[in-house]
Amino acid sequence: MILFPAIDLKNGEAVRLQQGDMARATVFNSNPAKQAKQFEEQGFDWLHLVDLDGAFAGKPVNALAVAQILKAVKIPVQLGGGIRNMKTVEAWLGEGISRVIIGTAAVREPAFVKEAARKFPGKIAIGIDARGGKVAISGWAEETQLEAVEVAKLFEGAGVAALIYTDVERDGMLQGLNLDSTIALSEAVSIPVIASGGFASINDVKALLEPRAKKLEGAIAGRALYDGRIDPAEALALLKGA
Repeated sequence: MILFPAIDLKNGEAVRLQQGDMARATVFNSNPAKQAKQFEEQGFDWLHLVDLDGAFAGKPVNALAVAQILKAVKIPVQLGGGIRNMKTVEAWLGEGISRVIIGTAAVREPAFVKEAARKFPGKIAIGIDARGGKVAISGWAEETQLEAVEVAKLFEGAGVAALIYTDVERDGMLQGLNLDSTIALSEAVSIPVIASGGFASINDVKALLEPRAKKLEGAIAGRALYDGRIDPAEALALLKGA
């Protein structure tokens, strides 16, 4: 069970949004590379990055900040936001990103995502962001009529490394993970699922250790880490002791 600390990038800074709203951004660190190094020193095994500006622009925007992070840490990094074509996938993997996360294009162009998964085994993850059970795309600005499970099943057997399921309504709100929906998704497909959105306290870490969550690969934590609501040492000790 992996706990992924999140660094969301906006204007080259590490921020947290509330419910995906760019107007409700709080800057937590103006030096994302320094933040990444801190997470590594705290013992985290992975980093989760999101190029928020890229998600809205449909192309990479915070490339400099990402490059600085990759230079600062040795742990693997997964990145999402604005990855809509093979050229961008290849560019990020070439820069040293361990796993790219494709969201909008997974809905609009599933064939491209399947091709990327074939070309780069173990390097492609799908980001499924849901609001009220319906998948949201384009930086969460556009809502579809698709259910999360429908999108997930498109990639069954395609070689996708993971599905990252984000409850948009909980993201940045410190209300606790939506484990019921995440676990239901993990039981509907054979692809490993990562929970995201709402991580609030050590109780969420403990919930990941419940037998019903055994199929999950892990969870992503953001604001709760920045606010000090979760002690990294305690959380990691719990997960590694399980």
